[in-house]
Amino acid sequence: MEKRATFGSTGIGLMFAAPILLLIFVFFYWPAGQALFWAFTLEQPWGGGNTFVGFQNFERLLADPVYWNSIGRSLVFGLGSTSIAMGFALVLALLTDRELAGSRIYKSVLIWPYAIAAPAIGLAFRFIMAPEAGLLANINRIWPGAWNPALDGTDAMISVILAFSWKYVGYNFIFFLAALQSIPATLTEAAAMDGSGPLRRMRDIQLPLLMPTLFFLLIINITESFQDSFGIVDIMTLGGPARATELMVYKLYFDGFKGLDYSGAAAQSVILMLLVVGLTIVQFRFIERRVHYK
Repeated sequence: MEKRATFGSTGIGLMFAAPILLLIFVFFYWPAGQALFWAFTLEQPWGGGNTFVGFQNFERLLADPVYWNSIGRSLVFGLGSTSIAMGFALVLALLTDRELAGSRIYKSVLIWPYAIAAPAIGLAFRFIMAPEAGLLANINRIWPGAWNPALDGTDAMISVILAFSWKYVGYNFIFFLAALQSIPATLTEAAAMDGSGPLRRMRDIQLPLLMPTLFFLLIINITESFQDSFGIVDIMTLGGPARATELMVYKLYFDGFKGLDYSGAAAQSVILMLLVVGLTIVQFRFIERRVHYK
């Protein structure tokens, strides 16, 4: 018979819950409330009180083409990094699930990049992508000037997308592998006996059964691409060249901490939150229809 711990009074239970509730309030609800308050006020750069301005901060942002460009770049970054990270992770999980040579090593090694801090990844990829001496410098030896993230905005965006994708390949791989191993072996064995090859089994059996995991990882990857990209962009490109990699989260930081526009940065944080929530709702509204839970 299952035994459960019970408390004689509500007060004891609240005492155990109090530390985590305090942490959530101090590090989430209080900063979020302050940002919401600042978004509707004019905060002086060096203190001196707040002046209520209503929706003026939002109107100023939405009338700024530079801010709309940062939204577009964030969407490109999110879709690009999510596609690469999930695509490579799925291929690796399928290969590992077939117990190919070295699969046991892959299971333990591929999760390591996710444990590395984003600034450390940005620093590593900054050297890897360097046009003078990085791994891609060989392209410039064949075609001089073909690769230069410091001057070309497209090259810079490709660099930060690859760096961010590399971090999340291992995270996605673990979920895909766990989902593949939960598929009954009798299904794939029966398909193999009927003459279906690996690609046919993947298309007709494995991918449909992976849809709940694909949907979950799609939401996580897109959400993280809007929130966890700051460290990589700050180390690799500083939002450049010519704002080519100035994503929403980096523009928020730059305007708030460099430009001392606290109210504008707070309004940007509210818009960023609403955009992430909106994208999540769209995914649940239109994509989840094709997800079949077993």
